[in-house]
Amino acid sequence: MKRSSLVRAVFALLVLAASTYAVLTARPELGLDLRGGTQIVLEASDSPTVKANRETTDKALEVLRRRIDALGVSEPSVTRQGEKRIIVELPGVQDPREAAAVIGKTAQLTFHEVLDQVAEKPAKPAAGELYLPSDDGAGLLRLAKPAMTGDLVGGADGVIDPQQAAQGWFVQMDFKGDGGKIWAQLTGKAACEPVGAPQRRVAIVLDNEVITAPQVDPNGGTQLCNIGIAGGQSTITGQFTEEAAKDLAALIEGGSLPVPVNVIDQRVVGPSLGKDAIEASAWAGIIGVALTALFIIFVYRLVGLIAVIGLIAYAGMSYAALTAIGATLTLPGLAGFVLAIGMAVDANVLVFERAREDFIGGRTDGLRRSLRSGFQNALSAIADSNITTLLAAGLLFFLAAGPVRGFGVTLSIGVLASLLSALVVVRVIAEFAVSRKFVLNRPALSGIAGHGRVRTWLEAKRPALMKHSRRWLTITAVVIAISVAGVIVRGLNLGIEFTGGRLLEVSTAQRITPDQARAAVAEAGYPNAVVQASGTDDITVRTGTISNDEAEKIRESISRIGGGTELIRNESIGPSLGNELRNKALIALGVALLAQLAYLAVRFRWTFGAGAVLALLQNVAVVIGLFAWTGKPVDGIFLAALLTIIGYTVNDSVVVFDRIRETRNARATETLGPVVDTAIVNVLPRTINTGISTLFILTALLFLGGDSLADFALALLLGIVVGTYSSNLTAAPLLVELEKRYPAPPPRPKRVQRDRDAEPDRGAVV
Repeated sequence: MKRSSLVRAVFALLVLAASTYAVLTARPELGLDLRGGTQIVLEASDSPTVKANRETTDKALEVLRRRIDALGVSEPSVTRQGEKRIIVELPGVQDPREAAAVIGKTAQLTFHEVLDQVAEKPAKPAAGELYLPSDDGAGLLRLAKPAMTGDLVGGADGVIDPQQAAQGWFVQMDFKGDGGKIWAQLTGKAACEPVGAPQRRVAIVLDNEVITAPQVDPNGGTQLCNIGIAGGQSTITGQFTEEAAKDLAALIEGGSLPVPVNVIDQRVVGPSLGKDAIEASAWAGIIGVALTALFIIFVYRLVGLIAVIGLIAYAGMSYAALTAIGATLTLPGLAGFVLAIGMAVDANVLVFERAREDFIGGRTDGLRRSLRSGFQNALSAIADSNITTLLAAGLLFFLAAGPVRGFGVTLSIGVLASLLSALVVVRVIAEFAVSRKFVLNRPALSGIAGHGRVRTWLEAKRPALMKHSRRWLTITAVVIAISVAGVIVRGLNLGIEFTGGRLLEVSTAQRITPDQARAAVAEAGYPNAVVQASGTDDITVRTGTISNDEAEKIRESISRIGGGTELIRNESIGPSLGNELRNKALIALGVALLAQLAYLAVRFRWTFGAGAVLALLQNVAVVIGLFAWTGKPVDGIFLAALLTIIGYTVNDSVVVFDRIRETRNARATETLGPVVDTAIVNVLPRTINTGISTLFILTALLFLGGDSLADFALALLLGIVVGTYSSNLTAAPLLVELEKRYPAPPPRPKRVQRDRDAEPDRGAVV
C-alpha cells in the first residue's frame, strides 16, 4: 500500500472513531422551534442620560438574567446580538404575557415615601412629586422623589415560612451598600404615621408603575418610629400566592436597567410543533436515505454500496460536528441536515462516472487505477461545485437573521462532511474493495466496468442539442416571462418576518372551516385579519401588530367554536425588524449572486458566466413565480430554499462548464456546438443520478414535513428540476450563441493518445 493510501486509511479510521464517539455520547442543543418555548428579542434605546451601546446593553443583559433566574424557568438563555439587541429564550414557557411583563420592565426601580393618597392629579403638581395609580386600585398615590434605586438591592426572593405557613407567601429583600441605612430611614419615617394612613406606606415603583406599596409594620403601632427596619433585610407580606410572590421578587431583584429596552420580536412555539417536526424529519430522512441507498446500489453496484456506507459516515460526521461546535439545531437547520444527505451523493456520483469513462475507454489499467483516476479527474468539478455551495451557506450565516442562520450552519457542515466522506472514507474502502480477487474476476460487479442505461442511450442517440440553441433560449424567455407575470399580477405573499405583524396558529379540538374561524376572529374585533386553514385541524391568523392580550382574545374566540385550542405557534415581529429582515434578505440574495458569479469569472471565461447568470435567473424566477401564482408565503425558510437553489444551480452549471472546457481542450479544432453536445452527454447521467437521489429526500419532506417544511421542499424540488434543465439547456446554449459572436482564442490542443469521447462502449450495465 502506498504511503498516501496508508495516510488516508489512518485518517479515515480516526475520523470515523471520533464521529462514532460523539454520536454515542453527545447531544445537540435543540432550538426553541424544536423543543417549544418563548423567544423574545429586545432592543435597547437611548435614554435622556445614557446612550445605548455594547457596554450598557451588556449591563441590561445582566439585569434581565437576574430577573429571569428569579422566575425559575428551566435552562433559560439570555444573549446579546450585535450592539443593542438581547435575545431571551425561555424553554417550555407557552404564555409570553407574564414573562414579557416581568422581564420587559425598562425604567429605574425606585423606592418612594408616600405623601398622600388622592382621587386625581392636581393641575399643577409640586416639583419633585409623582402621582401614580395605587397598586390596590384606590386612587392615586402622591409620592416624594426617589429615596433610592434598585442598584442598592442585593437580592429578593419569594418564600414561605414552614413554621408560619398560615401567613402565606411573602417577599424577602436584602440590601447592599447604603441600601439598608436608607431603607431604615424611609421605613422609620413612615412608622411614625398612624396605622392605615397612606403616609404609613412605602412605594416601590418600576417603569412608572407602583408594583407594591406595603404598610410599615401595620400591626406594630409606632414602635419603629424614627428607627425603621434595620439590619439590611426586610420582608413584604400580604395575600401573596406563590406565583405572585416570586414575580414581585423577580422585579425587585432585577433592579434597574441602565437603558430602556423594547420588545421587537416575540415567538412562541408549542411543544407539539417541535415534536412533530423532529418526527417528520426523521421519517423523511429514513425513507429518503433508504430510497437513495437502493437507487445508488442499483446503479453503481459495489461502489454504490460503499457510497451508502459513506453516507452513513457523512451523517455521523455531520452530527458529531454539530455537537462539537455547540450549534443549536433549528427547524430550517434540520431541513438543511436532511437535504445535505441527498447532496452528499453528488461527489460520489461524479467520481464513479469518471471512473467508468476511464475504465471503458481503456485509459487506465484495472479497476483500482480507474477508480483512482476517477477521483483525480473529478476533483476539479467537486471542488468548484462545493465552493459555490459553501459561499451560499456562509452568506446565509453572516447576512441572514433568525432561524435561517441555522440552515447555513448545518448546510456548511454537511458540505464539508460530504467531502470528507467521499474523498477519504469512500475512497479508502472502494480502492480496497475493487482490488480483491473476487471483484477482479467479476468486474461487472464493481459498478464501474460499464455505463448505465442513461449513458448508453445517450451514446447511441448522440442528440444534437446545440443545433437548436435558440429554441431552448426562447423556451427559457417564455418561462421567465410567465414567472415575472405572476409577481406583477398576483404579487408576493410576504411573511410577517418581512412585513411585521402577528401570526397565530392553533389546533382546534373540533374541526372548523376557515369561514367559521374568520367569523370568530371578526367577532373578536379583527375583521381584516387573514384567516386560513393549515393542515387538517389547524387555523392560522395573520394580523397587524397587536399585543399579547389581543392575540389571546383571538385564540379564546376560536376556542369557543372549536371546542378548545392548542397553541402551535405565536409570532410577533415589529415593523422595524420586519424591514430589517427584508433588507438583509435582499442583501444576502444579491451578495450570494455576486460572490458566485465572481468565482465563475475567475474559473471560467465571461461567456460561461453569462450562461450561469441566465440559468440562475430562470431558476429563481420560476420558483418565485410559482409562489406568487399560488399565493404561498415568502418567508425566511423560503429565502433559505432560494439561496440553496442558487448554490445548486451554480453547482450544476460548474460541473457542465468544467466538462465543456475539458472536452474543448481535447478537441480544439472542432466547432463549439458538437463539443458542448458531447460534454452534456458525458455529464448528464451524473446530473440525473444526483438529482434523483436528492429528489427522494425532498419528496419525503414534501409529504411528511408539515406546512413549513413542505413549502421548503416544494421550492427545492422545483429548483432542482428546473436547474437540471437550465444548466444544460439554458447556460450551454447561451454560451454557444455568445461564442459565435465573441469567439475566444482557440485553446492549444493537448497531446493525447486517443479521443476519450470517441471511444467505443465496452459493455453496458444498469
